[in-house]
Amino acid sequence: DVQLVESGGDSVQAGGSLRLSCVVTGTFTVPLCMGWYRQGPGQEREEIVRIPRNGLPRYGSSTQGRFTVSKDNAGKSLYLQMNSVQPSDAATYYCKASRSWDCPSASSGYWGQGTQVTVS
Repeated sequence: DVQLVESGGDSVQAGGSLRLSCVVTGTFTVPLCMGWYRQGPGQEREEIVRIPRNGLPRYGSSTQGRFTVSKDNAGKSLYLQMNSVQPSDAATYYCKASRSWDCPSASSGYWGQGTQVTVS
């Protein structure tokens, strides 16, 4: 099966930067559809960015221009560079992977346990 582990969550000052990582292991064929999502306290899960299997990132509107997604050449690690972090970015950040061509938030897939980002 497929397992995902996120890391890099931390406490960051407003205006600062942070880089999240997600490593995918298990049995699968690359490329996977992969993406970053977040959920703040009392909020619904929000899609930040996803990369369908065509490799073209699709960003959500709330973070575009501040957050940048990247993948390693092997297609087994996903990164999220967060710049100009705002208090509204505080949330648990989740990585998702799917064998489907595309993987919007509500679609089926594999999820990591999440990594916490706090903003002071």
